[in-house]
Amino acid sequence: MPELPEVETTRIGLLPKLVGRRIQRVVVREARLRWPIPANISVELEGRVVRDVLRRGKYLIWDVGAGTQGGFLLCHLGMSGSMFAIPAGRAPDKHDHVDLLLDDKSIIRYHDPRRFGAILWIPGKTPTHSLLHNLGPEPLGQEFSGEHLFQRSRGRSLSVKEFIMNAHIVVGVGNIYASESLFVAGVKPTIAAGRISKGRYDALAGAIRTTLSNAIAAGGSSLRNYVRADGQPGYFQQRTMVYDRAGKCCRRCDGTIRAIRQGQRSTFFCPRCQT
Repeated sequence: MPELPEVETTRIGLLPKLVGRRIQRVVVREARLRWPIPANISVELEGRVVRDVLRRGKYLIWDVGAGTQGGFLLCHLGMSGSMFAIPAGRAPDKHDHVDLLLDDKSIIRYHDPRRFGAILWIPGKTPTHSLLHNLGPEPLGQEFSGEHLFQRSRGRSLSVKEFIMNAHIVVGVGNIYASESLFVAGVKPTIAAGRISKGRYDALAGAIRTTLSNAIAAGGSSLRNYVRADGQPGYFQQRTMVYDRAGKCCRRCDGTIRAIRQGQRSTFFCPRCQT
């Protein structure tokens, strides 16, 4: 599924195409996403000017407020979604569920084969929504640190990989980047979160920052349907150290990358480099 780097790459790509543009028309072809698209979404959005595109975890938040009239569009790409800009006149494909037509004749199109994403409306002057409550700190923000991970992990017996993928602990560290970050930090993914020292959590926090930053620079990872806002794929999957490399030689040592299942997800690691 699109993870933080893919969502941030989408946000960066949408910014110059959206900010200052007026939404002239909203076309909803399929409203049955993970949660139904509100029936009044066209009424709420049409005529509004996009002031900014924000991100919280894996959520995109369009600021379309004006004066005393606030409002935000909350978007999630789900398991297979993408949001990209196209010229006017391009016919929709089978899974192109929503179009937002802008005043420069361009279109922002939402594509989602599995329909696990979301497009929701938040009225008011602040983007307050139950989906955004109780989220952990942003991994690229100042609130995130090894100390934070160390303190939140005390007494926890679940694996460190599952721990850092918990959005209440830190947002946006999905399956690909959890495996990659643990490899960079040299931490075995099956170790209980509560058994890891402060020093190793400092290294892991740094590895998470580096891994996510590198993935954003590469445009994210295109494993299934994800494309960037310009319609191009991401390239981070071409440089992964362990993810999806089971049975292949470790890029750091002579060991062999292994794959196991954790929490119904595949985990990839090097038994020699990660202890």
